[in-house]
Amino acid sequence: MNVEHNTISLGEFEFDCGETIPDLEITYEAYGEFDGDNAVLVCHALTGSAHVAGRDRVDSADQARAWWDDIVGPGKAIDTTEYYVVCANIPGSCYGSTGPKSENPETGEPYGTDFPPVTVTDWTEAQRALLDELGIPHLHAVVGGSVGGMNVLEWAKRHPDHVDRIVPIAAAARLDTQCLSLDAIARRAITTDPNWNQGHYYGEDQDPPSDGLALARQLGHVMYLSKASMEHRFGRRAAGRDAVRTFPTDAAGAFFPYRDVESYLDYNAEKFTERFDANSYLYLTRAMDNYDLAAGFESDADALAAFDGDALVMSFTADWHFTTQQAEALADSLRDADANVAHHVIDSDHGHDAFLVEPDNVGPPLADFLEAGVDGNAVTDSVVEDSQESDFAPVHNSLFSR
Repeated sequence: MNVEHNTISLGEFEFDCGETIPDLEITYEAYGEFDGDNAVLVCHALTGSAHVAGRDRVDSADQARAWWDDIVGPGKAIDTTEYYVVCANIPGSCYGSTGPKSENPETGEPYGTDFPPVTVTDWTEAQRALLDELGIPHLHAVVGGSVGGMNVLEWAKRHPDHVDRIVPIAAAARLDTQCLSLDAIARRAITTDPNWNQGHYYGEDQDPPSDGLALARQLGHVMYLSKASMEHRFGRRAAGRDAVRTFPTDAAGAFFPYRDVESYLDYNAEKFTERFDANSYLYLTRAMDNYDLAAGFESDADALAAFDGDALVMSFTADWHFTTQQAEALADSLRDADANVAHHVIDSDHGHDAFLVEPDNVGPPLADFLEAGVDGNAVTDSVVEDSQESDFAPVHNSLFSR
């Protein structure tokens, strides 16, 4: 597989908030060969990177493991022998693109919280500018999961003439109140860590707010799993004898078991703090929380009215982060906008993480849709059984309408 890993300077960039920086750099990976009309943009989720497929990277500044390698690659759902696939790290992140951790060329110091606030609109406009630099005027499709799905929707809203097909997966037009509240708690965990220091902790003699970031990530992990998946995976059992608590505990706590689910959360949080920046977590969660598809319009349907391509909305029955109800409301808005749309509901106990860990369920309808769209009846019609994890009425896996 032909892989290009590069960072491009886009020059001065004005953010949605009106502030500018002298130079925005975007790190991207591209796979396959561009033939003029086969480009597919993949939008990563909250803490993802441009490294969507291929071998594990040894560059410590990036995610080591490709985050969607089961979906993107030769002969896979997004087939890199057929499509030219681009994935760009979003502004505000810490995997190569300019963000709070980057050096401000005007001061020679990291931006920290002097970095401008970022929005999903900024991500979309940065991607559009990157594609211009790469000589890609038009996209066959834009695909993304979670907040990457919001990024997909913003493409249909802001650049409807530049994309033929959109695939928002495990996404919605906006976050609900429960998720907003959990994200707010996560940010408070970071900003109340004494090491946060108002976002300026990058000096050689300073420690980052690792405890706060770890707690924030643990909240995220709970949001990404379902009750059923947590019960099946961990139950109430104690962790193994070799498991060591990474957070301090009270004296009485030693009497009680250190549970397997605690060990899982602690281990993954510790690994996360080694690779991700706390300020980036603050910035990107705010971008996600602030996103509202209808912003500037009367409704979601009005926001999508200029998009006349095909859309595949995918959701998972046990996902309470972005529910099947929210996905169906999004599909309804696309129908109201006279787009060709299919809503594919996957019966799954995995929760929000299903879009990452169930390639056998995600891949086939995605591959068929990329090839034939909606009018080609590419996505098969099958009934989803009622799920204990959702009170969403049983629907057909694919709801075709124009």
